[in-house]
Amino acid sequence: MLTVTPTLAIPDAEIEETFARASGPGGQNVNKVETAVCLRFDVRHSPSLPEAVRARLERLAGRRLTRDGVLVITADRFRQQERNRADARARLADLIRAATHAPTPRKPTKPTRGAKERRLAGKAQRGRTKALRGRVGTD
Repeated sequence: MLTVTPTLAIPDAEIEETFARASGPGGQNVNKVETAVCLRFDVRHSPSLPEAVRARLERLAGRRLTRDGVLVITADRFRQQERNRADARARLADLIRAATHAPTPRKPTKPTRGAKERRLAGKAQRGRTKALRGRVGTD
């Protein structure tokens, strides 16, 4: 069970993990042991996610989301398989946690009268400055 928030948890049955040989440092271990973790989570068909969180998660996932709605996270930062598993699961939890926060709606505001006056005074000053740039008249 992957606990995301106190009210949201993802069962292990919904998370699929596959292992592969990792690139990078590790000596002979790289050629023998499958330490890289490829975590897959079906966002579109997960019964654990509320609809609003699902929609925000699909937007947040970006390139990591397949056409079928499967979120793919690859972890190969560490030399041990267990640390890579924990890293992949933590990244999934962070992504879902970010999707649980609903954006606050924008409250429409109007500029104050002073702000309008300052803006217009600035525009008038700029116009006077530009007017002085004309050719010098020969009277």
